[in-house]
Amino acid sequence: MAIRFRIESTCPLTGARLGRLATPHGEVETPVFMPVGTLASVKAMTPDELRGMGYGIVLANTYHLYLRPGPDVVAEAGGLHRFMNWPGAILTDSGGFQVFSLAKLRRIEEDGVSFQSHLDGSRHFLSPEKAIAIQEALGADIIMALDECPPYPCDWEYARRSALLTARWAARCRAAHRRDDQALFGIVQGSVFHDIRAENTRMITGMDFPGYAIGGLSVGEPKPVMMETLELVTSLLPQDKPRYLMGVGAPEDLVEGVARGVDMFDCVLPTRIARHGTVFTATGTVIVRDARYARDFGPLDPECDCYVCRNYTRAYIRHLLKSGEILGLRLTTWHNLAFLARLMSRVRENIREGTFPQFRQAFLQRYRSSRGADLREGTPGGPSKGH
Repeated sequence: MAIRFRIESTCPLTGARLGRLATPHGEVETPVFMPVGTLASVKAMTPDELRGMGYGIVLANTYHLYLRPGPDVVAEAGGLHRFMNWPGAILTDSGGFQVFSLAKLRRIEEDGVSFQSHLDGSRHFLSPEKAIAIQEALGADIIMALDECPPYPCDWEYARRSALLTARWAARCRAAHRRDDQALFGIVQGSVFHDIRAENTRMITGMDFPGYAIGGLSVGEPKPVMMETLELVTSLLPQDKPRYLMGVGAPEDLVEGVARGVDMFDCVLPTRIARHGTVFTATGTVIVRDARYARDFGPLDPECDCYVCRNYTRAYIRHLLKSGEILGLRLTTWHNLAFLARLMSRVRENIREGTFPQFRQAFLQRYRSSRGADLREGTPGGPSKGH
């Protein structure tokens, strides 16, 4: 087996699970947030800095690495781990979401999807078999089946056609997968329609993948609808296999996802909003670029003990950002990733100690009651799953 997963503790009042995920490149405690290194690099951070925060797994993007530098280059370098000098585990997505959200003139067919590159307009075709071949060349520890992520909103008929296509593609990915040192996860789709989600979950779990991802959420649907759909799907997934909620990274969503039995998360949100001057704090988000912080000589978050908060002030970081200094982007990114690493560590600790329900209530009450900036103010519009 490419991975081994075991549950060490389960919260009796919620669906929260404490587990361990063993991969060929190390063991990862779950629940875990995975920073996104789209082009084999978590923006503004070095691998050593990420390891110092406690991260043991990152995500890289198949679509972008396929277009540049190409999977042949990565394979020749010895695989992603050597190419990017990352000693921990790596998960690659299938590239499907980026094809559907970024590519020009895409056309979905039974065999796969044809598209034009968002970089230069060149034409490409991505089939389930090709998605697996690319990911096998990249060499990640965990790889994903090709799926179609339907937009929100969409009608019931479209969502069901899409979910059935995703299931057929999943079967083809399963048949094409050859490397026994990589774990292939299936992806559950179905938009926000509970009957389609239930049907698709049964179909995907019937293929007996070593892990399961939940796709097609956090793409614009109302938060309560997202959580209701997530709760349904996790209730139908096997108890003994890891569950991965794709494209979710806001602190409150991580805590609520854990409460519904999710083990793994990823999102570009913490690094993207950091580059626009927005940072996480225990009492909500702060847009540190705002003029009111020009003479604020306190840390980004008074309750945070990360390198940035120990050494730099809001005033200085605002100065760097307003001046276009690269250090400013590095410091906001560093803090946001450290904040999430610490949050997930506290989540795991409270599950272990049997106090997760109390932690959840206290954290969400403080975070949601703040007058912090809405995350959307710190980042361009649109879903948070972009590149």
